[in-house]
Amino acid sequence: MQKRGAQHHRGRLGEALREEIETLVEGELSDPRIGLVNVTSVQLAEDGRSAHVLVDIEGDDAEADRSLQALDSAKGFIRREVASRLRLRRAPELFFRLDRAEREKARVEELLERARKRTKSRGEGESKS
Repeated sequence: MQKRGAQHHRGRLGEALREEIETLVEGELSDPRIGLVNVTSVQLAEDGRSAHVLVDIEGDDAEADRSLQALDSAKGFIRREVASRLRLRRAPELFFRLDRAEREKARVEELLERARKRTKSRGEGESKS
């Protein structure tokens, strides 16, 4: 059974990591391969030694791949800076993953809206006949 304090600490550390990584990616990395990147969340492992950084990248899949490669190349720099800024003894190993949840959510909402309009127009057409 896990202690609540450790779980709360991991949540706070994950949010602090997300904020610092986003600040670094937006302002301090000068790699031209990195496009418009948003850090959506950081999922810290239970032991705190690794973290999956979920990023949303604007653009097509090729641009997303280039940005992920650039982030992987800058992983050491980001890890070192985060450890320094957050005063961590050991920064977690970072793994960048593409997060398309927001786009998928928007696509589902768009499809639902189309379906609503279709059913509404069918209902109006039947009532006028």
